[in-house]
Amino acid sequence: MTESQSATDTKQATGAENVRWDLADLYAGPDDPAIETDFEATLAQAQAFQEKYRGRIAAGEITPAEFLAAVEEIEQIYIAAHKAAMYADLVFSVDTAEPAHGALLQRTHEQTTQVQNALLFFDVEWRQADDNFAEGILAHPPLARYAHSLAHERVFAPHTLTEAEEKLDAEKRLTGIGAFQRLFDERTSRLRQTVTVDGERREMNETEILALLYHGDRGVRRRAQIAMTKALQGDAHILTFIFNVMAQEKAIEDRLRDFPDPMSSRNLANEVDDATAHAMLDAVTTRYDIVADYYTLKRRMLGYRKLYDYDRYAPVFPPPEGGVDFAEAKALVLDAYRAFSPEVGDLAGEFFEKQWIDAAVLPSKRGGAFCQPCMPHLHPFVFLSYTGNQRDVMTLAHELGHGIHARLAREQSYLEFSTSLVVAELASTFGEMLTFHLLMERTTDPRVRLSLLAQKIEDAFATVFRQAAMHQFEYGLHTRRRSEGELTAETIGEIWIEQQSAMFGNSVEMTDNYRHWWAYIPHFIHVPFYVYAYPFGELLSLSLYHAYQEQGAAFVEQYRGMLAAGGSESQAQLMQRASINTADPAFWHGGLDIIHDMVQEAKALAKV
Repeated sequence: MTESQSATDTKQATGAENVRWDLADLYAGPDDPAIETDFEATLAQAQAFQEKYRGRIAAGEITPAEFLAAVEEIEQIYIAAHKAAMYADLVFSVDTAEPAHGALLQRTHEQTTQVQNALLFFDVEWRQADDNFAEGILAHPPLARYAHSLAHERVFAPHTLTEAEEKLDAEKRLTGIGAFQRLFDERTSRLRQTVTVDGERREMNETEILALLYHGDRGVRRRAQIAMTKALQGDAHILTFIFNVMAQEKAIEDRLRDFPDPMSSRNLANEVDDATAHAMLDAVTTRYDIVADYYTLKRRMLGYRKLYDYDRYAPVFPPPEGGVDFAEAKALVLDAYRAFSPEVGDLAGEFFEKQWIDAAVLPSKRGGAFCQPCMPHLHPFVFLSYTGNQRDVMTLAHELGHGIHARLAREQSYLEFSTSLVVAELASTFGEMLTFHLLMERTTDPRVRLSLLAQKIEDAFATVFRQAAMHQFEYGLHTRRRSEGELTAETIGEIWIEQQSAMFGNSVEMTDNYRHWWAYIPHFIHVPFYVYAYPFGELLSLSLYHAYQEQGAAFVEQYRGMLAAGGSESQAQLMQRASINTADPAFWHGGLDIIHDMVQEAKALAKV
């Protein structure tokens, strides 16, 4: 998942106008009667499952063979239940303004909750089962393909409520935080402002406005920043309230489930211990000098007396006329993946050939980019708004990395298919590295090489340092909401600007407008404490790419095995394959040294 995308001229043809996904492998359309009939059949299966197994795990009255049959049965019910919800999410994401899509989204989520509540007893009983009984179950050889997910499920036992309480929590989410998440998506996707570009006044949405921050004209960038700020200020009351609701909802959830820290539940889900997470974050925040060093260089390259927040992504040299056509981006990314591995390249090619990508810029399309991995027996879908900038090429490579990861993991069971967030960002950032290095290999012009290197450095900053600063903001938001009560937009803005300023030091001046720019970022609302997965994954990726450069073809099979494992191993187990110890601060500093060296290379090329 990526936060935003970019372009210099969002009205110019990019070749992506008709790149739309085909969701027919899920359902024929939003009004497909199969959606309702599938739900009715799935709910009946879930209720029958409940009647057959409820109480038997808690009482220890089930044999390992019977338990295996139960796991296989519940897995198939989960697959059927989640199919319609995934479809509704995808339909809604490309047109959030269509009432029928919103209604479908709500209906399928309500139906999925009904099914999950019928099955809830299974997780509760398994988590709280006697240790000796559970060990006997896990020792059954045919259960090996579910062993990791079953063992991991039990670590949540101290944080699990009663079955009745868990059902109530799931039901209330539909009109609680789930409703506010949808409201956030609908409000931000409808943000509109008029911006003057090349003498023409244009009404633009969030994606198009943010794209202008990469424009070569400083005046356009400044106007885009003002427009985005006005859009956020216009919805400040609603967005501030949503953020407060989200933070308080998480505080209540953590209290009821006995999580000591706002970050603890995410660490547990990610299979990352607190010490490892803090080792990574501490390493990143102590190397903010790398950011200041680069932006001081960039200010000199641009010839500015001061660099402001809206100058961060300014091109160091004028970008090529017309941007990058989607067909050109496709060819480059596929070449990069195929050079690494023909198999991986073929997997990437399927997304284009079989219409698994939606890349058109649409008026009510939600912002950002993502890959929906779906499930092993189906295939992923990639979502982005391709606006023709070089950064969008990297977004395409990034999201295809997620998709390739899912395709390689398809031999896993559904319960072992999905990875933790910190592992999920590995394949995506590795794909960006492959694409970047291919671009550099094909480029001899020193100015173009410097421009590409500057962009890669800024992408690395956005993934490592910016996301770490956003994590620090998020942590501050949650802790202060718990200690001070409801926070004003001004207070949230102070927390935001404090952490952003810490990252840039004196190299970039944060304007007052930038105090509002926390308000549009969906990760904070949808998946609290997601963002630290980005620096985790990027620094892993940098280290693994360095290993690939040293080992060549021998590395490819090792890397493939890591991705094919899906969620069947923890991040620590996966990293052991590459002799990486993520609990060691020195490892993280090694990745940061690679970014530092890139900045030094840019300084040598710039000669300013």
